[in-house]
Amino acid sequence: MDMKRALILSTAFLLFTFHFSLFTSQAQAQVKWHTIEEASAAKIGEKIYLIDFYTSWCGYCKKMDRETFSNPTVAKIINQYYYPVKFNAEGDNTFTWAGTTYRRSGRIHDFARGVKGYPTIVLFHPDGSMMQSIPGFASADEYIVILWYFASGDYNRYPFDRYRQLFDTEIRPKMKKALSEN
Repeated sequence: MDMKRALILSTAFLLFTFHFSLFTSQAQAQVKWHTIEEASAAKIGEKIYLIDFYTSWCGYCKKMDRETFSNPTVAKIINQYYYPVKFNAEGDNTFTWAGTTYRRSGRIHDFARGVKGYPTIVLFHPDGSMMQSIPGFASADEYIVILWYFASGDYNRYPFDRYRQLFDTEIRPKMKKALSEN
């Protein structure tokens, strides 16, 4: 009976340890989102603002959260190289961004006026000026290419179509090395 109990307890401990390690690895794969108010007051150095424009009713926004932003590589790139912000395009907050005050006037917030659909990720330079708008859902694999294109500064060196062709053979190994060093 003691041997049976010991076996049951050790099996339970191993299962607990396995599930706990899965939980903690998933917790580490989360993007550390900020509010737009935090972002407008932040000094981010050389990082790029990554603003996720979403709405509460958007199914693809929720899918991006579940499938793309929870990917460990996507989360690591975003957390290391970007200042990530979640922004509800139908929110009621008032804030100042790059010297302009924005508020909600109507169904859509003034800050989201140029966004054509949801989800849309908009990248901003550290000074708050717009860099690039990326509309629609993208898988984690697609997003890794996009994120690294801007994070690495390769957008200054390659047209995106050429970059995508080079990514797996030439660029991904450099990206993996850079991510493992940090």
